[in-house]
Amino acid sequence: MKKIVYVLLLCLLYPAGILQAWNGKVLISTPRSSILLNTWGEGQQLQFAYFGDRINENQIDQVFDSWNGLSRPAYPVFGTSSYESSALQVVHADGNLTLDLIVDKVETLDEKSAKLTVIHLKDRVYPFYVTLNFRAFNNLDIIETWTEYSHNEKKAVVLKRFDSGHFMIRRGDVWISSLSGHWGTETRITTEPLTSGMKVIKNMDGVRNGLGEHSEVMFSLDGKPQENSGRVIGAVLCWGGRTKIRIDSDDTYGSHVHHVFAGMNEEASEYKLEPREVFTTPKLALTYSCEGLGEASRNLHRWARMGMVYSCDKPRDILLNSWEGVYLNIKEQEMDQMMKDFAAMGGELFVMDDGWFGNKYRRIQDNSSLGDWVVDTQKLPHGIKGLTDTAKKYGIKFGIWIEPEFTNTKSELVEKHPDWVLRSMNRELMCGRGGTQVVLDLCNPKVQDFVFSVVDGLLSKNPEIAYIKWDANGEIMNYGSSYLPKDKQSHIYIDYHRGLINVLERIRAKYPDVVMQACGSGGGRASYGVMPYFNEFWVSDNTDALQRLFIQWGTSYFYPSIAMAQHVSASSNHQTGRLVPLKFRFDVAMTGRLGMEIQPKNMNADEKEFSKKAIDTYKGIRTVIQYGDQYRLISPYEKKAVASMMYVTENKDRAVFFAFKMEHYVNPRLHHVRLDGLDKNKKYQIRELNLAADDKPCYLHNRIFSGDLLMNAGFALDLNKEYDSWVLELTEVK
Repeated sequence: MKKIVYVLLLCLLYPAGILQAWNGKVLISTPRSSILLNTWGEGQQLQFAYFGDRINENQIDQVFDSWNGLSRPAYPVFGTSSYESSALQVVHADGNLTLDLIVDKVETLDEKSAKLTVIHLKDRVYPFYVTLNFRAFNNLDIIETWTEYSHNEKKAVVLKRFDSGHFMIRRGDVWISSLSGHWGTETRITTEPLTSGMKVIKNMDGVRNGLGEHSEVMFSLDGKPQENSGRVIGAVLCWGGRTKIRIDSDDTYGSHVHHVFAGMNEEASEYKLEPREVFTTPKLALTYSCEGLGEASRNLHRWARMGMVYSCDKPRDILLNSWEGVYLNIKEQEMDQMMKDFAAMGGELFVMDDGWFGNKYRRIQDNSSLGDWVVDTQKLPHGIKGLTDTAKKYGIKFGIWIEPEFTNTKSELVEKHPDWVLRSMNRELMCGRGGTQVVLDLCNPKVQDFVFSVVDGLLSKNPEIAYIKWDANGEIMNYGSSYLPKDKQSHIYIDYHRGLINVLERIRAKYPDVVMQACGSGGGRASYGVMPYFNEFWVSDNTDALQRLFIQWGTSYFYPSIAMAQHVSASSNHQTGRLVPLKFRFDVAMTGRLGMEIQPKNMNADEKEFSKKAIDTYKGIRTVIQYGDQYRLISPYEKKAVASMMYVTENKDRAVFFAFKMEHYVNPRLHHVRLDGLDKNKKYQIRELNLAADDKPCYLHNRIFSGDLLMNAGFALDLNKEYDSWVLELTEVK
C-alpha cells in the first residue's frame, strides 16, 4: 500500500514525464548514436560511461564488460574530486566551496520530435540542486544538453563556474578542428592533435562571438580529420556571449581520457544565485558521425534548419545591399536608381545600409547618431515611406540597416540617458568605432524596452519593411552597469545576453515574418546563441570571392548554406583590390544565400545582362542549395589550386556541383574529383549553368552518367584559365 501511495505522489509531482524505473543506467539515443550514463548503486554519483555508435539496452553490460565504459563523473563538481577539473564550482552561503551530488530521480518526457531525459541531482548535505537535461532527437543525430541550478539555502550561493555540459573521449590519436579569425578573415580552420595538458578555446568579446575563437569544435577520434571517413564528435555551444571550451587531457593511471567542458566563460562573471532562483545554462549540442567531418556537418545543418536558424521553411530572397555601392552617402535619388537597376536584373529585395538617420547629429561619418533612429530628411525627403513605395513600384521588397545595441557619445540618446551606457565607475569612458561608439546596457529593462522600440517603431510605421540588417560593430569595452547593484556587477556578461534574447523574443512574437540578418563587424554574429531569432548572418565584410572560399568553407563546418549571406561585389574588390571575373564572383556567392553588394550604375551592359541571367539561374537551383545536403569535395586548404563542393536533395534526384580554379600555372595538373551523396543506382544528366557570354559548355554538358560512376570514378576538372569555375546541375534521368 505504501508503494502505491508513493507512486501516486510521484505522478502528481511529475505529471508531464515518466519516472524511470531506476536501475542505475540511463541510455540516451538518437537514430545512430548513444550516450550512456550510470551509477554503481543508490545514493551514488552519476557517471559518464559511453558516447558513440548507437547501442541498445541489451548491450549496456557489454560496454562495461569490454572495458569501454569510462566510469568517471558525468558532471564533475568541485569538492568530491577537487584535484580534477570541474564543470561546476560554487561557494555556499556559509563559505563552503564543495559539492557532493548524487542522483535523486530520473524523468523522461516524449516531445514532438525528441525524447527529453531529465536527471535530478542533489547535494548530500546542502539544499542545492542540479538538473541535467538531455534532448535526443528522433530523426536527427543530435543530442542537446543543458543544466539548471537552484537551492534553498538562506542566502545567495555564488556560482564560480557553470558549464553547460561535459563529456569524455578516450585518449588516442584524437584531433581537434576549430574556427578562429577576426574582421575580414573569419572562420579560419585550425586542425591539430590533442596532446597532454589543457587546451582552451575562448571568446572574450562580450557582444559577439563569431570573431575570435568560435564556440564550435569537431573531434576526430581516428587520427587526422577526414571528410568522409572516421568517427567524429561535433560540439556546438549555443550562446551569443563570452564562451569557453576546455579540453583537459587526463593521464591518470587507468583513465587516459580527454575531458571536454563547454559553457559560458566564467571569467569576470561569477553569479550570485538567490534562494529559489533557477539558473539555466545555454544548450550544448552534440553530434556523432562515423562518416567523417562531412556527416557531422550535415547533422548540424539539418538541426539548424529544424529551428536553430529562424524560419527555414521559406527560401531566402536575392538581395542588393547598398553598403559597398554608396557607403554612408545615402541619397533618395540614388536609392531609387539602385532599386530600379536591381529590379531590372531580377532582384527581389533591396536593403538600405548605414547612413539614413540622425537629426541633431546627422550620420555623415561613423562617429555619431547611433541611438537617434529618426530619418535624415535632408538625405531622404520622403522618408522610409517614400522608399517602400519606390520598392513597391519596381516590384521588389525593401529592407533597412540598424545597430540598436550601440550608441555614440555624440547622440541625442546619450545626452538624454547617459546612464543607459555600460561604463566603469570612476573610469574614463573608452570608445570604439569612430572614437565615440559605446554599448547600451541591455541588463537594464528600460534599455531593453528602448531597443525593442527601435524595431517596433520602424515596423509599425512602415509595415512594408520586409528585412532588417541588425549590426553590432563593437565589443564591451567598459565593464560597469548603473542598473545592476554593486554586488552583482559580475552579472554583466550574462545579463546583457539575457536582455538581448528578451528583446529578440518580443520582436519575433510581434513580427514573425520579417526577415532579419545578424551582422557584427562582418561575421561576428555567426552564432547559434542568436540564430534562433535570425534568418541568416553576414558571413564577412570581406567580399573578395577568392578569400570568401576559405571563409565560407570554414563556416560550413557548422552552419547551413541557407543561413550564409554571400554577396557579389565590385572588381577590383574593395577589401583586397583583387580583379576577379564576374562569373567567378557569382559562382562563389551562389553556394549560399545569393546577394549583391555593388552599385549597379557602375556596371556595363554586358555585366548587367550576365547578372540578370545568373540571378535567374540561381532561382532555379535555390532550393537545392538552401535545403540540400552539402558535400565538401576538395578543400581550398589542401592547396590543390582548385576547390569543389556540391549540394544534393533529400531524395537524391537533383544536385548542384561547384568547382573553382584558385591558382593558375602553365601546364597545370588536371585534377579529378569524385562526387558524393548521389544514389549509385540512379542515372544523372549533367548540365552546365551560369556560362559567361562567350564560353562554351564544358565537356560534361548534357551527358548522362550513373551515380555509381560519378561517386567512384568521378571526372576531370578541365578548368583551364585563371579564376575559371563551373556550376553543374545534375538531374535524375528516369
